[in-house]
This record gives sequence, C-alpha cells and structure tokens, in this order.
Amino acid sequence: MGKTDKFKKKYGIKDISEQGFFEHFFELALWNSRFIVVLAVIFGTLGSIMLFLAGSAEIFHTIISYFSDPMNSDQHNQILIGVIGAVDLYLIGVVLLIFSFGIYELFISKIDIARADGEVSNILEIYTLDELKSKIIKVIIMVLVVSFFQRVLSMHFETSLDMIYMAISIFAISLGVYFMHKQKV
Repeated sequence: MGKTDKFKKKYGIKDISEQGFFEHFFELALWNSRFIVVLAVIFGTLGSIMLFLAGSAEIFHTIISYFSDPMNSDQHNQILIGVIGAVDLYLIGVVLLIFSFGIYELFISKIDIARADGEVSNILEIYTLDELKSKIIKVIIMVLVVSFFQRVLSMHFETSLDMIYMAISIFAISLGVYFMHKQKV
C-alpha cells in the first residue's frame, strides 16, 4: 500500500471511481468556489493602492502648504497632522495588502514568485485565518494609535481634567502596545 493510499484510507478520501456523479460534481464545484476570494484580493489590492496614493497626496499637500505660507505660526502642528494623517492612510493600505496576500495564499495558492529565492517574507508566513487575523489586528491597533495622536495634536484643552483624561488615554495606549509587543517575545 503506497503513501497516497494510506493517506486516503486514514482520512476516508474516496477515489473518483468510488464517487457518484452528483457527489463528484458537487465537491468539484464547492472546491472551485474558493476562487471567489480573488475578487477580495483584487479590490483589496486596488484599495491599498488608492490609500497609498491618498497618503502621498496628503504629504504632497502638506509640503505645498508649508512652502506657500512659511510664516504661519500654527504650521508645525499642521505639518504633524498632515504627516500623521498620511501615515494613517499608509497603515490602512498595509492592512489591505496583508489581507490580500493572506487570503490569496490561504485559499488559492502560495505566491511562488515571492519564494523563488528560497526566502519567505514575514508577511507571507500565514497558514491559518487566525494568523491572518492576528497580523491584521496588530496593524489596526497601530492605525488606532496613529489616529489617536493625530487627534491629540488638534485638541484644545479647556480644563485640567481634559489634560488628565489625555494622560490616562496615552498611558492606556502605551500599556496596550507594551503588552502587545511583550506577547511576541
């Protein structure tokens, strides 16, 4: 008994000759339905490209505004807000790329061209939906942190209680990021 036969027997896999027409046709259609995720891959990648272009436009707009009015007193804050906004868009674009790569590799095929030199990029080391979800969640947390600090820069504190809330928020985010990185080690 060959290796393939042992595998088939162990997992109860039938030969095509042992299946009825309907069973074979249905399983074939069901298995090939996985290709619907190609739509998510294509549009996720296109969305990522759009976000990278929007982030680049945000930085370009910030540069233009910096050089068009160099004496503006609020300019440093506006530069930070523009750059942080662009980083936010880039990070969301990265989320979409990780999602696109991950579901392609999980449902369709490994990306052979990325493995051609024998080394595999960390972003392509996704073997389960949980691993994909974990990678996406980590980037989303970074997006939330960046968005939070972008809003902090545009906040105006009216009372000392506002500043205390801000300090508590920053501490909570720092603590969350610390535990997230500690879990990796």
